[in-house]
Order: sequence, then C-alpha cells, then structure tokens
Amino acid sequence: MRTAEIRDRFLSFFAARGHTVVPSAPLPTPDPTLLFVNAGMVPFKPYLTGEQEAPWPRAASVQKCVRTLDIEEVGKTTRHGSFFQMNGNFSFGDYFKEEAIAFAWELSTTPVADGGYGLDPERIWVTVHHSDSEARSLWRAVAGLPHERIVARGDEDNFWSMGVPGPCGPCSELYYDRGPALGREGGPAVDEDRYMEFWNLVFMQYERGEGPGKSGYPLTGELPRPHIDTGLGLERMATLLQGKDNLYEIDQTRPVLDRAAALAGVRYGADPRSDVRLRVVADHVRTALMLLADGTTPGNEGRGYVLRRIIRRAVRSMRSLGHEDPVLPELLAVARDCMAPGYPEVADAYPRIADRAQGEEDAFRATLRQGTTVLDTAVARAKKDGARTLPGAQAFLLHDTYGFPLDLTLEMAAEQGVEVDREGFTALMNEQRERARADARARKSGGTADTSALRALLDAHGPTDWRAWDTLTTESRVLGMVGAAGPVAVAREGQIVTVVLDRSPFYAESGGQESDAGRLSGAGAEAEVLDVQRPLPGLVTHQVRVTAGELAVDDAVVAAVDPEWRLGARQAHSGTHVLHAALREILGPTALQSGSYNRPGHLRLDFPWRGALSPAVRSEIEEAANRALRRDLPVGVRWMTLPEARQLGALALFDETYGERVRVVEIGGAWSRELCGGTHVEHAAQIGTLALTGESSVGAGMRRLEAAVGIEGFGYLARERDLVTRIAEQLGAPRAELPERIAGLLDRLKAADRENARLKAQAVAARAERLAATGADAHGTLVVTATADGPAGDARALALAVRDRLPAGRPGVVAVAAEGGVLVVAVNSAAREAGRNASALVKRLLNGRGGGAAEVAQGGGVPGERLREVLAELPRVVGEG
Repeated sequence: MRTAEIRDRFLSFFAARGHTVVPSAPLPTPDPTLLFVNAGMVPFKPYLTGEQEAPWPRAASVQKCVRTLDIEEVGKTTRHGSFFQMNGNFSFGDYFKEEAIAFAWELSTTPVADGGYGLDPERIWVTVHHSDSEARSLWRAVAGLPHERIVARGDEDNFWSMGVPGPCGPCSELYYDRGPALGREGGPAVDEDRYMEFWNLVFMQYERGEGPGKSGYPLTGELPRPHIDTGLGLERMATLLQGKDNLYEIDQTRPVLDRAAALAGVRYGADPRSDVRLRVVADHVRTALMLLADGTTPGNEGRGYVLRRIIRRAVRSMRSLGHEDPVLPELLAVARDCMAPGYPEVADAYPRIADRAQGEEDAFRATLRQGTTVLDTAVARAKKDGARTLPGAQAFLLHDTYGFPLDLTLEMAAEQGVEVDREGFTALMNEQRERARADARARKSGGTADTSALRALLDAHGPTDWRAWDTLTTESRVLGMVGAAGPVAVAREGQIVTVVLDRSPFYAESGGQESDAGRLSGAGAEAEVLDVQRPLPGLVTHQVRVTAGELAVDDAVVAAVDPEWRLGARQAHSGTHVLHAALREILGPTALQSGSYNRPGHLRLDFPWRGALSPAVRSEIEEAANRALRRDLPVGVRWMTLPEARQLGALALFDETYGERVRVVEIGGAWSRELCGGTHVEHAAQIGTLALTGESSVGAGMRRLEAAVGIEGFGYLARERDLVTRIAEQLGAPRAELPERIAGLLDRLKAADRENARLKAQAVAARAERLAATGADAHGTLVVTATADGPAGDARALALAVRDRLPAGRPGVVAVAAEGGVLVVAVNSAAREAGRNASALVKRLLNGRGGGAAEVAQGGGVPGERLREVLAELPRVVGEG
C-alpha cells in the first residue's frame, strides 16, 4: 500500500466517524519554543491546554513534522527521520479512552479490502502506564488482547506531558512484531527494532504541577474535560505495510536513495558505510524539499540554519560517496514526484524550490573548496604540534569567514582523527550573538514583561477585544500593567510599562508590518504607545511611556492610534503587496516573497533570485507597480476557509499559522491575492507612489528590494530631481545629456589616472635605480634603506623595485619606511639562500610587531620620529644573522 493511500485511508476512516479533517499546518510554527512543528499535536496545542476553545469536538489530521534533535542518528537506525508525517485523531472533551482504543484497533486490524490496514491482530502488542488499569481492561475487552501482550511501563515511556505545568496523562502505545529475523522475542520491552511502535494514544486527563523532566512532578488534579491526542507514524505504517526493513526504503524515499546510488556509482546494500550515507541523502533531500515548499530559506540562524545544515549534509554525503557534481537538481525532482500525490503544492512550487536549492548548493560547493583547504591546513598544523584538538578559535574562523557550520567541522575533523574545542567555539559564537542582539534588547528593554504575569491576566480576563481593522479609537480599561520586575499597580511619569487593555485599536506587530503608534489618555494620565505585540495567543500588549500624571490598573482610557502613522502604515503594507505582485509579473512565479518589513513610508521585500537585477529590470518592476496605482485597483478583504483560499490561488506567508478561516487581501482581484492580517488602503491610488530606493543581496540566492511609498515616496523622487538639477547646472548640460557627459568625464578621469600611474611607475623605477646603487655592505650583504612619500603600498612597491635592481648573485636586503609608522623589508633570492628572512628581520627591528613571508614582510606602530633610527639599525641586525 502506497504511503499516499495509507494517509487517505486514515483521514477517510475518521471523517466517517464524525471527525473534522484539518489540513496540515506549515512546518514553520509561531510557537516561541519551537522552530518547526515537531509533533502532530502542536497546531492543536491551544485547544489541548485550554488557551482557546476548540472549533470542533473531534478532529483528524496528517501533520508534516520536522525533528532534528536526532539528526546524527539519521541513516543509522530504522526509526530516525528528520521529516515525518504524523496521522492524528483528537478529541476535545468529546470521547475518551474506550473510543480511542476502539478506533485504533479497528483501523489497524480491519482487512485492506474493507478500508483498514489489515495488520495481523496476533502480532500487535500494546504498552500502558503501570497505573492505568482502565486502559489495560479496555484493551482486553475491546481487542481481546491476552495479558502477556499488554506491557506495563513507567513514566519515561508511558506518561505524557509538555514538560511544564499543564495537561498531562498516561499513554498507550501500539507495537507490531516484525518477526524473529529483526530481533529477540519478548515484546517491546526487549527489542524495539523487531517490535516497531506505530501508534501512540495519549489520554490527557490530569493537571501537573512544577517539576523536572518526565517524572517527579505532582499531579494537582483531574482536568474538567479530558482530551485525546493520538499519533500514528505514517512512515512507520508504510514500513510495515510495504514490508520494508526501515523507513528509508518506502515509496516516498527509496526512489531518491536509488537515484543517489546511481549518481555515485555504488550499490545499496553492498557497504554499510555507503548505505548510511545513502539513507542520509534520501531523508535529507525529502526534508529539504518540504521545508523549501513551506517557505523556509537557508540562512545562518534558526530555521534557515536547520535547512542549510540539512542541505549541506546531503551534498557532503554525496561527495563522501565520490560524487562531486551538483546533485540537488536531480534528487529534488525525484523527491517531488514521490511527495506530490500527498502534497500537490510541492509540484506547484517546484520552480521556486529548485532555484533556491541550487543557489544554496552552489554556494556550499564554493564554501567546501575554500574551507576544506583551511581546515586541512589547521588539522595538519595541530598534528604537527602534537595536538589532538583543533582550537575553538579555528572552528569559529571556519564558521564566521568561510561559512563552515560547526557540525561540518566536527565531521571533517573526526575523519582525520582530530577533535574540536566545542566549548571555545560556543563561547565565541555566544559573544557574537550577544553583540548582534544588543541593539534589539536595548530597544525593547524598557517594556520587557514577565510572561507568567501576562498569562495570568489572559486567564483572568480572556482575549483582548481587538479592533484594529475597524477603528482608530476605543474606550478601554486598563486590566493590568507589567514591568521588568513583575506586575505594576501604578505607573508614574517617565516610567515604561507593558499595559493590557480590555479592547484595543492598535495593530500589533506581525506579518512584516510594524506596530501602530499613538496614545492612551485618561482622567489622570497621558501615555505614549511605543510598541504593540502579541506575546500570547489572543493577548495584545502595549509598551507605553507615561508622559504625564499616573496610570493605574482599572483606569478608563481612550486608546487612540496616530492617524497619520496608520495611514502611512496602510500605504506601506498595501505597497508591499503591490510590489510583490509586480515582481512576480516581471520575473515570474518563482520570485515569491520570503520576508518583508514595512513601516510608514518605507518597505522592504526579500525574494529568492540569483544575481543582481539590472537597472532595466528594476525600472520594469517599478513601472508595473505604479501602473497598478494609476489604475486605482480596488483593495478588498474576504474571509474563507484555508482550502478555499488555496484553491483560489491566494499566496500564504509560510511563517504564519492560520485558523479554520483565513483573511484574504486582494488588490485588483487575482492580480494580487494574499493571506494577510495587516491593515490596508481601500484603493491602490491611496498608496500615492512607489519608488524603488535599493536592491541588494541578503545571502546566497536571496535579494532585497527597498522602496519609499506615499509622501515619503514623493519626497524621495523630489530629492532625486533636485540632485539631477544640481548636477546639470554644475556641468552646464541639459538633463537628457547627463549620462553621456558624465561618461565622458569618467573616461577622462580614467585616462588621467592611467597617466599618473605610468609617471609614478617611471619615478619609482628611476629612484629604485639610484637607491640600488647606494647599497652598503653589511657582513657580505648589500643593505639599502629609504623612506617613501606615500602610504604602505608605496613603500612596498619601492622596496620590491629596489630589491629587483640589486646585483644578481649578491645577497641584498632593502628596508623602506612609510607614513603612519610602517616598515617594509624585502630580501632577494641570494639573501634567502644565505639564511636571511624578511619576516624575522621585521620582527627584530620592531620588537615583534609585524610579519609576513620570507621574501617580503611588513610591520607598523612605530612613531614617525623613530623610523630613521629603526632604519639605521638594519645593518647591525643583518650582521647578527
């Protein structure tokens, strides 16, 4: 049975039993504790924890997941994969243990011809928590399982919680005996390779308190409404139903593995080490495909780094197999064909996926060429010095300068028998990250609020009544205030606090749009709104500075958005949509927005593209955007289900999580149709104008456009006009002739520079001839000293010119001083044969300050008045050898 059919059977089974089929959430998740969805329950977490009311009593989904904690085990075991799919059925206070057990047993054992999976009931084992006698009884009553195939286990294996206070409960896992060829007899407690877990049923019935790890915490009581959360591993079920030994050989991965083996000229099954590498490639190529499809972009931080690491591991595994040509163009296409039956969007987005992946592979191949040489040199030096550990500073240099991630350095060093100082590397990385984040922390530090205090406010008062789409002003009440040290009852003039209101008209920063500015005004206080955020689902917080009086909890206030700010923000956000549509109109559908930021008057948009855009293309994009403004395209908002939005062709931002119904913003109907929660103008002409102000690279295969809109756009164009006018006046030429006139000036400047360089070279050659003739003997070596009129480059040129004019066969040393306290020393080949070394001479003359090659070296830091004394020392130093 193919994996796509296993998936469809699961959803059909539970749909027929009253479950709402919920589409998979994108892999990137807004949960601050996660980079990617790593379990099927993650999108349902707010419903399971009680933060939000579930929109359905029971649901089923097949959720895409990425888990990279065990990435080093990928390919080595039958159980670890970085990308996997979790089939789940959920009950939110509806049914409980008996129904969950009955559903799992029925689907697992019903014959294939009748819509089930057809597993042999005699080969299924289950585990239960040792305290859960109810589950044990139900397995005997519902499934007729004998006592010996119901295994009791402890908290580590069969009790589930999220690791923090909240819902928890026992779980029951289903295992399938794959036969004696794969391990020892005795059930899952003896061998979890032979007995493969394929389904986990979580019975969420208790509330847990504070405590470490998976056990040792108190149970504070029972939940008022118990929940069911189950997870059936799709890849594991495919492994069982397709009769494979491991998940790398099922229909969604084996074709990639086979193609990788063909490219590398190896046979799968012939060599255990090659087999591991092939399995890594099969897994990682599929994971990269799905991450790229969901909008993740390779980078050096967070999600981007995970994707970059996965791509690089795949490419390096192929190189280790002996294949050094590009591999992703071929292997990703195979993975696309494997995954498209279940996820048609990977085929639709494939041109964008392929382009971005190829750009990353090309960059990594260049990185490998440069970094491997540096690493090999460092390892050889360490071995020569008798060290078995590469310094952390060397690993950091490879990372920071050559783009080598630590895991790659670890792998390549280990292959040569050398360890890496991970602690030293980590310390340097932490220092760099701390510096990079200092500005952001400083900007936010005045209003950083205690999350636990905010959660208490949310629990006590419920979600914020958010009115940003409807109004600029609300009459509101202060529900609570939080400062850096915790809850605050009264905030006085000059103090910065985080305020929670019962209702708010302020847009909270999200979707690339900066938060609103404005004021809170009450009977006894005035406060400036500095920032607006959503730290918890449903809660809007306002960072404010009290500018007059005292603001207190329970005060009545008028919350007012600055109308000019909001107008500018709407123009910028709608302008971003317009620029995105224009970009795709000119460059094609692969130019898909991968990030954006907009604030009043300004916007930026990142998109995948290799190579800079020409001035002509930038002009085309700008013109297409402004044509939309001139046509005054209507801007509309429509609400619909996510499947309806996808069918309509609406573009989604992949780092957002969407609910049952989504908000679609259209500009000119299908011309621009995106899922968006931001604020917008009513007609495109209200944007005013859109003027591109910059285009640049923001990483391998990624470009950034920046633009000014609205009054700022007109201001930018006016400044450009004034600048052109001034240049035309200075040159005394009509504007239309400026390009030719400036080109002529540049040509004349270049000609003058060439002539100056020629004259300078003649002067240096003439002076070098004279200086070479003045060489004084110092213990059999000609010594020449001089000073250069210019900087270090001039000193170096003069030193080399003099050296090359010394008599052939006679040892010679030249020293030239330059402005800024620089000293350059050069020696000829005869001097080298006599044991003279330019680097050693510089260090002795300058007390260790300097160095370079044996033929020419340089040092600095000498006060100008001492340079002549240093030059005078050269004969003595040469004489000392």
